[in-house]
Amino acid sequence: MYGIFSYDIGLPRLGYRHHNAVLDLEVVALLGFFNDLDIDTSVFAQPSLNAFMALGRTVHRQVGQRVRDLLADSEATLLRVHDQVLLPLERVTMHLPVQIGNYTDFYAGIHHAENVGKLFRPNAEPLLPNYRHLPVAYHGRASSIVVSGTPIHRPAGPFLGPDQQPVFGPTQALDLELELGLIIGKANRQGEPVPVAEAEDYIFGVALFNDWSARDIQRWEYQPLGPFLGKNFASSLAAWVVPFDELEPFRTAGPIQEPTLLPYLQSSKPSHFDLNLEVWLQTGDLPPQRISHTNTQHLYWSFAQMIAHHTISGCNLCVGDVLATGTISGTQRDSYGSLLELSWNGARPLTLADSSTRTFLHDGDTITLRGFGQTDGHQLTLGDVSGTIQPNT
Repeated sequence: MYGIFSYDIGLPRLGYRHHNAVLDLEVVALLGFFNDLDIDTSVFAQPSLNAFMALGRTVHRQVGQRVRDLLADSEATLLRVHDQVLLPLERVTMHLPVQIGNYTDFYAGIHHAENVGKLFRPNAEPLLPNYRHLPVAYHGRASSIVVSGTPIHRPAGPFLGPDQQPVFGPTQALDLELELGLIIGKANRQGEPVPVAEAEDYIFGVALFNDWSARDIQRWEYQPLGPFLGKNFASSLAAWVVPFDELEPFRTAGPIQEPTLLPYLQSSKPSHFDLNLEVWLQTGDLPPQRISHTNTQHLYWSFAQMIAHHTISGCNLCVGDVLATGTISGTQRDSYGSLLELSWNGARPLTLADSSTRTFLHDGDTITLRGFGQTDGHQLTLGDVSGTIQPNT
């Protein structure tokens, strides 16, 4: 996994996660370990992954293989400079890994979409007529995406009070959303859509993503143009980005998509991934408690379809863009990816280990999202993403 870190008084720069340490790629480059690769090693001294991502997948693979070879060499290659290049994880400060120009949030989790439809439109069909025809999405706020560990301040806004009249105040329904973020590492020209068969080439990597939501504000404002204040106050991105190539052992077929899709979304290649995802809640002095576990296989739309749809109008993606999947929920209550669903909008409170309950998040609560893959001898761990709720001031 790649990330941006700083150590002591040093400037932010590229690092590679190795167990509980960070491999300082700037120092590795200065020591000459990348000299035979045809790359500009100044990218390792940059405060974001953007310049490195822009070098292309061939370079990413060369660097990744060289790093793995160095870390596997038990003779002397890195051991002789161990203290210079491998830094304890607990002693570094992690930063937002990418400079994000644009952020798009999809709605690709069909079970989440069905549940929200049942809650917000109880007398109508849960899915709107377009859902199975195209990957629904909206453009979110890039400036308020923060790195894992950043405190999340409870937002305020207008929402309906008990008498169904508008009131203003701190949200009473602060929620999490379990998502995966696609980090775009390749740009397309404006006016040139990305074919679905080539779409995965535009993904540098993936990272866990929590799109915090103020449900009461969202519910009052979202018609007719969708979320605004209920979403734009904060989203949390993991500090570590997993290169897309590392997902390959976990590739799997997705759900049957009916009715027949328009040609630009049709793909014969299995384009979903078998990754386990978890939500952990810590309250007060209690140890963290897992409140949900699900899998990315529950996404209706694939990563490739999201990119193909995003660009079919001629929209140009940029290096560093973040495309989030939307909330990933399964079919059972303990696999729902939001408290809106887990508590069924407050009607079925969650009971915690100390017998207290939660419908939505309280000040002081900490949410941590975790992810991993395990199949046929292959293991993969995603970087955690966490945030603690601070009171509105």
